[in-house]
Amino acid sequence: MKKLIILASGSGTNAENIIRYFEHDAAVSVVCVLSNKSNAGVLNRCDQLQIPAFYFNKSAFKSDKVLNFIKCENPDLIILAGFLWKIPLEWVHTFPEKIVNVHPALLPKFGGKGMYGNHVHQAVKESGDSETGITIHLVNEEYDKGSILFQASTKVHVDDTIDAIAAKVHELEYKHYPEVIHKLLQDG
Repeated sequence: MKKLIILASGSGTNAENIIRYFEHDAAVSVVCVLSNKSNAGVLNRCDQLQIPAFYFNKSAFKSDKVLNFIKCENPDLIILAGFLWKIPLEWVHTFPEKIVNVHPALLPKFGGKGMYGNHVHQAVKESGDSETGITIHLVNEEYDKGSILFQASTKVHVDDTIDAIAAKVHELEYKHYPEVIHKLLQDG
């Protein structure tokens, strides 16, 4: 059985989408969800979905506690689903090419520290770009610089609001992120 661990910081819509995608797949198990926010909506979603979910603080993250927990679970992939902290270099070395993230823009544009969620969509709108999208990539020691695995795009219209852009991007995330994860598991 292939095992996934999901890291999330927010409401958990992507995490829930991934969990639901694999819930009837006997070959894949979402072992648990880990969150760095004690009040993150993802924790409630996991409770409803009967998926173990745990909160950890910054000191547990910076020490080896979280990493050691993950090592014990021995996941095939670690999935970032709206997880905002930079992944430590030790994690990247411990799980080479096994940590995956989705970014709400077409990298290399609009990536880097502080570029997440509506900050990205606002930057896209202000740039006047006619398209945006998602980038699914491996995680390395730098924000949004890992090898690109997949990209999908959508049009941005001049009159699109930030919320409209976000909705288009979320639609791409919900459709493609689980599919790319599934392919990685099959290929791995």
